[in-house]
Amino acid sequence: MKKGRLSLGVDIGGTFTDFALMSASGEVRAAKVLTNYKDLAAAVLEGVRQLTDGAPAARAAIERVVHGTTLATNALLQRKGARTALLVTAGFRDTLELARESRFDIYDIDIELPSPLVPRKHVFEIEERVGHDGEVALPLREEQVKSVIRSMKEQKIEAVAVCLLHAFRNPAHERRVAELLAKELPGVPVSISSDVMPDIREYERASTTAANAYVQPAIRGYLDRLEAGLKGEGVEAPLSIMTSDGGIVSCATALRYPVRLIESGPAGGAIASAFYARETGIERTIALDMGGTTAKVCVIDAATPEQATEFEVGRVFRFAKGSGLPLKIPVIEMIEIGAGGGSIAGVSRLGLLQVGPDSAGSDPGPACYGLGGTAPTVTDADLSLGYLDPRYFLGGRMALDRDAAARAIEGQVARPLGISVARAAWGIHEVVNENMARAAKVHCLERGKDAREYALIAYGGAGPVHAYRVAQALGIKTIFYPVRAGVMSAFGFLVAPAAFEMVRADLSPLESADTARITAFLREMEIEGKKLVSTCGVPASKLSTEIEANLRFAGQSFELPVPVRGALGKAELAKIKHRFFELYQARYHRLSRDVPVEIVSWRVVVKGPRPKASIHFSKAADRKALKGRRKVFMPEAGAFVSCPVYDRYALGPGARLRGPAIIEEEESTAVVGPRAAIRVDASGNLWVRRP
Repeated sequence: MKKGRLSLGVDIGGTFTDFALMSASGEVRAAKVLTNYKDLAAAVLEGVRQLTDGAPAARAAIERVVHGTTLATNALLQRKGARTALLVTAGFRDTLELARESRFDIYDIDIELPSPLVPRKHVFEIEERVGHDGEVALPLREEQVKSVIRSMKEQKIEAVAVCLLHAFRNPAHERRVAELLAKELPGVPVSISSDVMPDIREYERASTTAANAYVQPAIRGYLDRLEAGLKGEGVEAPLSIMTSDGGIVSCATALRYPVRLIESGPAGGAIASAFYARETGIERTIALDMGGTTAKVCVIDAATPEQATEFEVGRVFRFAKGSGLPLKIPVIEMIEIGAGGGSIAGVSRLGLLQVGPDSAGSDPGPACYGLGGTAPTVTDADLSLGYLDPRYFLGGRMALDRDAAARAIEGQVARPLGISVARAAWGIHEVVNENMARAAKVHCLERGKDAREYALIAYGGAGPVHAYRVAQALGIKTIFYPVRAGVMSAFGFLVAPAAFEMVRADLSPLESADTARITAFLREMEIEGKKLVSTCGVPASKLSTEIEANLRFAGQSFELPVPVRGALGKAELAKIKHRFFELYQARYHRLSRDVPVEIVSWRVVVKGPRPKASIHFSKAADRKALKGRRKVFMPEAGAFVSCPVYDRYALGPGARLRGPAIIEEEESTAVVGPRAAIRVDASGNLWVRRP
């Protein structure tokens, strides 16, 4: 890699930790190491050493480090966060226990619901009351608060969440409680709902604030260790963190709002997909991110991923909506399914082949890894089908055991079903493809979109292996395989802007909205957002602000985001209402113009500029494009066929091929079906057109 300014993206995934090191000229170097669950920071430092070949000068040239981590997610899933207390208004002690009083499966009489992060014995009531209009109905009793704090000391509480009634309207009581906690419990992190999530819906607000407090100590300890470790390796660059909505924040902001790190890795992949959509002019794309543990699907129109305001984590039934803990945080909208390279295959009680959602992860991993895993996985099937080269996995740094893969498939799938290992392996491959295609189709239909009108962007370690068949199932003709597809999320961190989003509830009729009051608090939100984003080193002159009003028809439960494009006044309110009608009609294909429209909340996003980046691809002149041929299973032939295998680094811009073909790079492998047209663009990206 050429000397000069370097940027490093690091993404910790469920199986691998990915690295992308980019120079100012656009040259990208990548690496993957197995995720070390016992010490996540150790895996990061190992990857840094691999990327820089142990050269201190190269590490000193790194000027920016952007990181996404699964630590907050793991702490919530494994219930390994801090001993957390929750303070609530008297009479609301069971907010977390009652939740929404809904059942994700109404016919399951033995239904298992997620347990709250804060047990009831650690939920404390305090007498105070703020009305729905923000007026104080019952003053805060400070002596009672101090008594509660003494009880917390006795119970050795490590983090505190505060969620008082209607605090989103008037945060005065929560802020005073936080002051008392800081004085009486120095060093114990405190999260207040009016800061973490000042929005309506009491349960979601309490759940989000509790989660923020629950993971805060673990995130602080990890980031402190990582920063110290990087400095010990000679990397002096400041550490920035990717958030779930695709923005970059400083470590200080991440420590204040760690709950926003939950989906940081997948967000990076969506941002990278949007980058390529802009660079290549693709108007409509479906991003398919298939890693070692899960697959994620995201719809991107006009180079902009869809956004959501709520996410569910820690599901009792991993992919059953409503079975987890809701977090009211800004997040890139995507659907996640248990379809990764490590997804375990088996035969159900009904004698049917099933794949996932359980995963072998990195420990013990698929059977072919030789790390103690014995369950057959998708990676084992792909290896048995000839799609992966056992001597070139991770560029040859990790050998795969094809015999172990075959034994696992034979013992737990082929023999129980009475079929050959080859048919069982293809069945595993086909089932996981159909699962992903079905999820993508539903995700599109829920948004009124037709998947056939989109191109497919495939990335992640396993994404390019499966993308051709997923596109076939969806009726998609064009597939795009970016350079360094195996580390796309890590690359996405490097092209994401510094950004922070804030929400403030303000229930009121749209037509009679107090525009002067709203303008005043929107200005306050903008100032706070600029202060937070500036900690990433972005000059104030380069910051921009986006404002949205979240609207609904009166009587509805949920809202739609509507952009605000001018100064608030009667004229802009009328335009906002018109935009709401257009969005509602497009989403639900029906409209009732006579029903009053009301404001639920306001959203302010402060952003820095997108980092300038252009991928520079250099053809390896000393290598032959055709590496050889190997037997690969092709369903069109119903058998293994001799298939050409190409070295992606030796395929220069303008190269054209025909399928079937296997195209290998160090971090991923693209499998292309018969008669497909393949071309390499000027940046080294692969374009595939299905027949």
